[in-house]
Amino acid sequence: MKGLVTKSTGSWYEVLGDNQLKYQCRTRGKLRLEGIKETNPIAVGDRIDFIEENGVGSIEKILPRENQILRQSIKKTGHSQVLAANVDQVLLIATLKQPRTSLGFIDRFLVSAESFRIPQVLFFNKSDLLTPQDILELDSIKKIYSSIGVDTLTGSAIHDDITIISKVLENKVTLVAGHSGVGKSTLLNRIAPEIKQTIGDISSFSDKGTHTTTFAEMFQLNSKTFVIDTPGVKEWGLVDMSQQEISDYFPEMRDVRLNCKFGARCIHINEPKCSVLEALNAGAISAGRYKSYVSMVMGEDNRK
Repeated sequence: MKGLVTKSTGSWYEVLGDNQLKYQCRTRGKLRLEGIKETNPIAVGDRIDFIEENGVGSIEKILPRENQILRQSIKKTGHSQVLAANVDQVLLIATLKQPRTSLGFIDRFLVSAESFRIPQVLFFNKSDLLTPQDILELDSIKKIYSSIGVDTLTGSAIHDDITIISKVLENKVTLVAGHSGVGKSTLLNRIAPEIKQTIGDISSFSDKGTHTTTFAEMFQLNSKTFVIDTPGVKEWGLVDMSQQEISDYFPEMRDVRLNCKFGARCIHINEPKCSVLEALNAGAISAGRYKSYVSMVMGEDNRK
């Protein structure tokens, strides 16, 4: 039978069969995806072949992926973690306070999605906590991301009408991600109360969220709409990207870099006649985005 992995707890997988029945499955032997070392070779969103024996499913094969969202494993050196596979878009929940989401973290997440040309949506939550000065700062941030083609929304998952978010999700498979405490579970519970995700508090000591989701899980809102909730992500490390290719995942640099004197060899740091640096100096590329770019190229530990 063929099925869709909707939940992964490490050793067991919940699978939605093409017959719309759910099965609890395990792997037969050790499955590995060719060319990639992964802590979880089977991810939520994977299409699989499986068989059922005595009420338990056995996963036989992972079908080829259209895309995947990867980050460096924080527990196993040299390995990656797949948050989800075969998604239509990603929705990153960010906050300006309680907790604050760094622009470096946002940029790393967007680069990971852009590497597979997965459309991105940014939702800045907790707008009800913002001062007039905060609102000005957020408006400036939103303009940066809107200018590179990222759909950017603002609101309060607790107080505001979230119809616009429901429309963004409609008829798509969406990965929902963000730091712990940014309001992912609150938002999902508003959109679909039957999800019933646990909501955590913000730690008064660290101003960070407490983890409430401990594994990735896909929820079906209707026949064509799926959302994948993920554990709160503290940091985001890039996987298998060379210095030369990272600029391809910055839309504002993608075309500009073609005019660099050293072409594909240019990493846009201090090379002469670099078109990216010229665009930066002319104000066509955000200084903040460029700072994130440099940290990725140089391998700096700026993942939070």
